[in-house]
Amino acid sequence: MEIVTEEFFPLSKKSTIKGNRRLAREKVLQILNAFEVCDLSIEKLFNHIFSREFNFEENKSLETNPKILTPDEVLELEADIPIIWKESDIEFTRLLLNQILEHKAEVLELLTKYAANWEIERMAAIDRILMMMAITELLYFPDIPSKVSINEAIDIAKSFSTDKSSLFINGILDKILLILNKQGKVQKIGRGLQENK
Repeated sequence: MEIVTEEFFPLSKKSTIKGNRRLAREKVLQILNAFEVCDLSIEKLFNHIFSREFNFEENKSLETNPKILTPDEVLELEADIPIIWKESDIEFTRLLLNQILEHKAEVLELLTKYAANWEIERMAAIDRILMMMAITELLYFPDIPSKVSINEAIDIAKSFSTDKSSLFINGILDKILLILNKQGKVQKIGRGLQENK
């Protein structure tokens, strides 16, 4: 029996994908996670992670020497699909990064106070960063509904963190939102964005 290897099956039918706020939040998570473990500036990390340059010549060897890829290799290649960002998504990403860094002490104080029996250092880095992102959105992004900020953190945790992270994040963020609402610190503007207190 002869095995035919001439036909090449591409991993993805898309050569680019459109950016959105979910992808922007995922990039913020990646940038902040990298920022905690390396000596590069936020700007360099932003340029490397968010504004990647692609050299499609690098993948030519796959076409001339096709092979069965491991699941990790498939994920790596799929991750290299360029994202076409709208200017508003780039502005949102930069603003979210800046607000998180500017208000980091305040946000970490809230997490420390209301994450009962959990020391900040013991939390998984991804969980801590996702909660910091959501709390920052609750306090400093009046046009984003609170439930959207919390749900985004939960959904991203399902992809990037542990099996129980989404429940952990949901519990802490719900508690913090309740307290911030009682203190009048969550000020949402726009139609349908006012919180039920």
